[in-house]
Amino acid sequence: MDVLQVLLALYVLSLTSVDAIWFHLGQNEKKCLREEIHKDVLVTGEYEAQDNGQRVDLTVTDSKGHILYTKESAVKGKFAFTTEEYDMFEVCFEGKAMSGIQAPHREVYLSVKHGVEAKSYDELAKAEKLKPLEVELRRLEDLSKSIVDDFAYMRAREEEMRDTNESTHSRVMYFSIFSMACLLGLATWQVLYLRRYFKAKKLIE
Repeated sequence: MDVLQVLLALYVLSLTSVDAIWFHLGQNEKKCLREEIHKDVLVTGEYEAQDNGQRVDLTVTDSKGHILYTKESAVKGKFAFTTEEYDMFEVCFEGKAMSGIQAPHREVYLSVKHGVEAKSYDELAKAEKLKPLEVELRRLEDLSKSIVDDFAYMRAREEEMRDTNESTHSRVMYFSIFSMACLLGLATWQVLYLRRYFKAKKLIE
């Protein structure tokens, strides 16, 4: 397997990411996890919080502050949403102490899937009565589409960055020309002024 195939395999694995994490949450403590996700991508999450007598609120928001999912007294559950644009999404757990109760840190589990891994192909197979080979072909089709969409996005970003670079280069060039013209004008004025001054003092003819 050559280097190109290895890089392609790593890229495919990055498209179908599964993020699972365990962490501890204290009283009146807030912990958030952020991730950038492309447009029109299904995102699913599964969470579970250890019961220790305190309350935990869960909120999923985008960079504009829109609430995509919220759950008070979150103990165990799932959430799902489809992204409308490329954005940064945030999953926050906030521990709130109950009055008069001192509780230790509680353990919280969070698993987030997006892309092909977020789709339930077992349920799809049951709904459409697909054979195992057909399910695998459907999964590969979705994976191929996600790769094509991601390459299209990267090409659009590359064109946008190239246009920005060209625009910046033009502005820098015009600014440099303007600066040189100002310096030449200032130098010419200074020479003429000094010449007039020395002639007035009869230091030169």
